[in-house]
Amino acid sequence: MHGPALSGWLLMVVCGATGAYCLLRTRDGTERERRSARAEALMGFGMAAMAVPAALLTLPEWMWVVYAVVFGAAALHAVVYARGGGGHHLHHLVGSLAMVYMAVAMAPGAAHAAGGGHAGHGAGTAGGIPLLTGALLVYYALYVLHAAGRLIPAPTPVGAPARGSGGGPTAMTASPAWGARPELALACRLTMGTAMFAMLLTL
Repeated sequence: MHGPALSGWLLMVVCGATGAYCLLRTRDGTERERRSARAEALMGFGMAAMAVPAALLTLPEWMWVVYAVVFGAAALHAVVYARGGGGHHLHHLVGSLAMVYMAVAMAPGAAHAAGGGHAGHGAGTAGGIPLLTGALLVYYALYVLHAAGRLIPAPTPVGAPARGSGGGPTAMTASPAWGARPELALACRLTMGTAMFAMLLTL
């Protein structure tokens, strides 16, 4: 985004790869899991496109309107499913609204109205609202810490048998397909949360 080209390239590659993995996850699991994977794939590809360095491609002004519309629709979709329960849909809602906010803040009109900014995607570091940006930064910082803590494996009690399909020490289990492994899905969410935090820092 508005930072050095290297950070933009890194964000673009990481978010694009994360979106591609989430797209693969849409082929496995329950309908709820596939729906969540589709939302995360949209978020990953959207963040990757938003992070494209301005030196490589300058997005046209109308693209920010497209961003706002697409992720506004994604936010409404998350609201519908969040009403049925599930905290992860609330996280999708926050992420979609954060994308709408960044699209509006990075639009050239927002930068000029704020009286500042510089060339780049959206050209407007002054287009954001400090209080709202700060609240989103706090949310994503806590989310990243929480997700990172869940990735740390719990210690196995001394003398406890190894986990298996029958609970015995020698029971064998078939490892799930790499596209359906919960720890990889969580790692993707951690990656996107970290990338969102980095992108919000540029506002």
